[in-house]
Amino acid sequence: MFRLLDTLHHTSTGLDNLPAWFLRLGAPFFSKQLAQLFNLSVSTSVVPMQWKSAVIRPVPKVATAKSHTDFRPISITPVLTRIMEKSVVRHFLYPAFNQPSVASSLSDQFAFRPTGSTTSAIIVFLLHIVTQMLNTSPYVIVIATDFSKAFDTVRHITLFEKLATLDLPDHVYNWLVNFFNGRTQCTAFHDTTSALQAISASIVQGSAIGPTSYVVNASDLNTVRVGNVLCKYADDTYIIIPSPNVDTRIEELDNVNNEPK
Repeated sequence: MFRLLDTLHHTSTGLDNLPAWFLRLGAPFFSKQLAQLFNLSVSTSVVPMQWKSAVIRPVPKVATAKSHTDFRPISITPVLTRIMEKSVVRHFLYPAFNQPSVASSLSDQFAFRPTGSTTSAIIVFLLHIVTQMLNTSPYVIVIATDFSKAFDTVRHITLFEKLATLDLPDHVYNWLVNFFNGRTQCTAFHDTTSALQAISASIVQGSAIGPTSYVVNASDLNTVRVGNVLCKYADDTYIIIPSPNVDTRIEELDNVNNEPK
């Protein structure tokens, strides 16, 4: 815990107003107490209510934002929450991803995994698959898709069902369920902040546990026809179709579009 606090970099402060610099300077004095709090939280499967509130600060996606669709809603959670989430991801979720049954279902996903990267997705996998298909097909179709508001529309019940298939201790699974239940958020723009409102969906874009949760949620998205291949990088999904399967384009797009959130 001391090492985690002592190496904190500057980052946005959540609604608890505990800045990273304060936690870093105070590491020698309260790292032991925080370690006890983290261990108690995981062992009892209870996340403090203060850690389940986030403030959304819209980040422009374009140079000149003109409407709400031009902003990306980034949820800023307390710094302590993010430290706790990273610990859960590192010690429980990543090891679960390495189990053979899970690793095979994640083999086409290259984001938010210890061995994943854009280089792996584009060069090692996408280029390799297309080149390999061209050895037996005159052409290959690559369709690029991007889910709209992918993180914000994930239904908790669907996510919990998929998390239950992972090799996780019961108290960790219950901790994850508690983490996503009873969440609230508000929006801050310029000098105005809205009232806190409860949310019943979303895996909290901007949290530390949200990305890995999205990987789990998208793990069962597969191709409809044998011979077609998916390449996923977070919510960017590429459908690779060799020429003999050209008539399956609409079928594959419908399958991606109908993927349960």
